[in-house]
Amino acid sequence: MKIKAAAKINLLLDILKKLDNGYHSLFMVMQSVSCFDEVEVNLTKSGKITVESGSLLIKDDETNIAFKAAKAFFDFTKIKNCGVEIKITKNIPVAAGLAGGSADGAAVIYALNSLFETELSDNQLRKIAVKVGADVPFSLMGGTALALNIGEILAPLPEIDDCFFVLAKPDEAVSTASAYADFDKAYNIRHPNNAAMLEALASADSQKAFSLVENVFEQVIDVHSRPYIKDIMRKFGCKAACMSGSGPTIFGIFDTEEKANECAEELRKTMKEVFVTTPTEKSLEVIG
Repeated sequence: MKIKAAAKINLLLDILKKLDNGYHSLFMVMQSVSCFDEVEVNLTKSGKITVESGSLLIKDDETNIAFKAAKAFFDFTKIKNCGVEIKITKNIPVAAGLAGGSADGAAVIYALNSLFETELSDNQLRKIAVKVGADVPFSLMGGTALALNIGEILAPLPEIDDCFFVLAKPDEAVSTASAYADFDKAYNIRHPNNAAMLEALASADSQKAFSLVENVFEQVIDVHSRPYIKDIMRKFGCKAACMSGSGPTIFGIFDTEEKANECAEELRKTMKEVFVTTPTEKSLEVIG
């Protein structure tokens, strides 16, 4: 089975508190966007899980999220692993705050559920997904959604208005673990207006929601090129500009494709990874 797996952005990301288990309770509004990896899953007779990504930036071993997803599926279902070959074509930038790895993991869980005809419920699939990573449950569902706690509590939201997202990934690295550690040490954090964002989305007022886009990580993570990227996006009339996840990718929201393309063209003069995308109704699409 071959699947297109979509990236995500965070229209809102708030950290509510640190949990006793060391994780953090989150309040997120997530949106899948049309930047896709392709994930092919084949059953073999090797008795092993193998991953081939063709990327020098990620490891094709047991630390790969796709590998973890396959193992979690077999652990949960108690099905004997006859052998699984996973081939990934990467298009979503790596370590970008766009859940590319999580999208791949979700695609593997979806594919194995179909190939083995296990007919797991959405709740069962989420139980597998959350063991693999915080963004994997959303990456199974996609669309526009509220994600709570460590990402395992999901509620679909009305679709946002048609728009265009420019994604700009700087050539900078951000450690997610360090980002949370810096947040825990920070004082006087300003939290987003979570209730207003939910009210705007629930009433299908996308323009109001765009005015409330925010990410608390921007207060503790220093992405050097973020002010430059946001300035360019505003120059071309974006509705909002914000960092996704723990970064470093910045996204801008545009009403028209023309403005989005003009912004992307300007950003590509100094950046390699710039994409023009649109909202998607789901994260996963079977293509073969």
